[in-house]
Amino acid sequence: MNKINVLLGFLCLPLFAGAQGVFPLVSPSEKMNADIKVGGKNVEIDLFAGGEKVVGVKTLQFSLDENIQKGNWQVVNQKRESVDQTWQPVYGERSVVTDRYNEVELKLQSDENRKEMVLCVRLYDEGLAFRYAFDKLDFWNCTVAGENTQFLFDRDCDTWVTGSAQGAYFKTKLSALKGVGDRPQVIQVDDRKFVAIGEAALVDYARMKLGKSETGFGVQSVLSGKVNLDLAGYQTPWRYVMVAGHPGKLVENNDFILNLNEPNQIANTAWIKPGEVIREVTLTTAGAFATIDFAAENKIAYVEFDAGWYGAEEDTLSDATTVTVDPARSKGPLDLPKVIEYANSKDVGIIVYVNKKALHKQLDEILPLYKKWGIKGIKYGFVNVGDQYSTAWLHQAVRKAAKYEMMVDIHDEYRPTGYSRTYPNLITQEGIRGDEESPNLNQSVYTVYNRMICGAGDNTNCYFAERVTSKMGGRAAQLAKRVAIYSPWQFIYWYDRPEKAPARAGGAGSTESVIRRDAVTDFYCSIPTVWDDTRFFDGDMDSYAVVARRSGTDWYVSVLNAGDRRTVSIPLDFLGNGKGYAATLYYQASEKKKDVVDIKNIKLEDRNKVTLDLAGNSGCVLHLTAKRP
Repeated sequence: MNKINVLLGFLCLPLFAGAQGVFPLVSPSEKMNADIKVGGKNVEIDLFAGGEKVVGVKTLQFSLDENIQKGNWQVVNQKRESVDQTWQPVYGERSVVTDRYNEVELKLQSDENRKEMVLCVRLYDEGLAFRYAFDKLDFWNCTVAGENTQFLFDRDCDTWVTGSAQGAYFKTKLSALKGVGDRPQVIQVDDRKFVAIGEAALVDYARMKLGKSETGFGVQSVLSGKVNLDLAGYQTPWRYVMVAGHPGKLVENNDFILNLNEPNQIANTAWIKPGEVIREVTLTTAGAFATIDFAAENKIAYVEFDAGWYGAEEDTLSDATTVTVDPARSKGPLDLPKVIEYANSKDVGIIVYVNKKALHKQLDEILPLYKKWGIKGIKYGFVNVGDQYSTAWLHQAVRKAAKYEMMVDIHDEYRPTGYSRTYPNLITQEGIRGDEESPNLNQSVYTVYNRMICGAGDNTNCYFAERVTSKMGGRAAQLAKRVAIYSPWQFIYWYDRPEKAPARAGGAGSTESVIRRDAVTDFYCSIPTVWDDTRFFDGDMDSYAVVARRSGTDWYVSVLNAGDRRTVSIPLDFLGNGKGYAATLYYQASEKKKDVVDIKNIKLEDRNKVTLDLAGNSGCVLHLTAKRP
């Protein structure tokens, strides 16, 4: 790791003659600057990009269980720091992450009763981040009933909102916002500026959502419950405003959120292994063996046993220390120890689903037991999210899993805030409108530009299921989603089963399609789940996205097209020398045949770009492979 950490100064001001006024901060490359204005009961931050104001932030607007602060805030000292470093994630969307920012900590004191707080502000070239720290002596045993941090704009802007972590996105105006939306929330300031507002390092605090601001055009924070400051360590998560000239750049820069989290706390990470996953839903030994064989043949790393293997998931009497198949889902039999032994012989890992009811009751018991059984990971099912207790419990459950070398996928409404940097055994999570919801391609494009800013999303990918061609843009689009929607664990045949596996006997998802192997599915199974580099080339929020990712020397360029027939040009300058690459295009040639993926080889000699003609409501993947010398 290359690190330069320069302390720029600790300025002490007279304790009882505090300073008010403007405290400036500039980003490392001077792309952005912020004016922190202290005076009155609140502190305001004006953020500028390219000399133009982007957003004004009103901070320190807390509702406390008692009126602790009286009078106006003043700065009694400040600390400035500059950091320039790189670090290597265990896995991710790039192999090296740059962490470069300037920071100021302002120690604030009320001029009447001398109560103190700290406002920490960081400015990156990619955006602004700030957090609050409460003085323990002044705020001991205090409860935060609400936080109303406001993010205000000079005009009524377009914004893209979803009311829940797995809900559908819609486009609206700031003035028309209703209720609360999940974060991050993207706002288009003008033709050249997009921002994303959200939170990072949410570990033991109440979740922040965003509602319509009480004044002006903007949004303000809404906490999902009260916060006991003692449990939260007397500091808030980071609140951030990312800024970019194109919405794709917000996603490309999403390591910004990881940088706001603590470094990796797991010393030995050799057991943390991304890869593709296929579900086993028959809950039978025969089905398990067939699925494991298929996984081994197709280099799929994991087989997951879904709900019902230890009993009815919502029954508090179900015992997750036993293999007791829910008769409503399967007649069995399931010999899980024998299945795990067989999977090990095939170099396939086993993952199991455990519902929150069993997790809350048996987590400390099942973790060492599953380690003994040889299970590689757990999908935490339908966990509670939002309030402070649920947030703290869940992240503690991730840390406990790490102790037993257990990887974790969090099911349902949880959205990441970067904790996978600190505990990379948190491989992925849902909190996404995945294929279970049968999203059309417009929603998938919205997912790419909005949800994927905050991190990996378990998209429950389908391929052969009927919904793919009737609702979701077709199979070529599914290939494109495999590249565009990042998840270190990729469930790739959510409603499909191997040909030799028995059909599921009743229950949800009982009409699985049979997986048929051909050159396209071989490619589908071969697409990596983690990357060495990621770039966004083109697109717009409402209709299409062009994403390029590199694994080793291979590049995968994904195009999702939610609109009419479209021509897209892919510049080849990122290859260095196009003559050294072979190009294969997987696409939908016919407007009507959404179940057919065509393959075409493209010669790159003497080209500086590749022009692709896409059918309406479809997708494609251009695979660029380095030629052997």
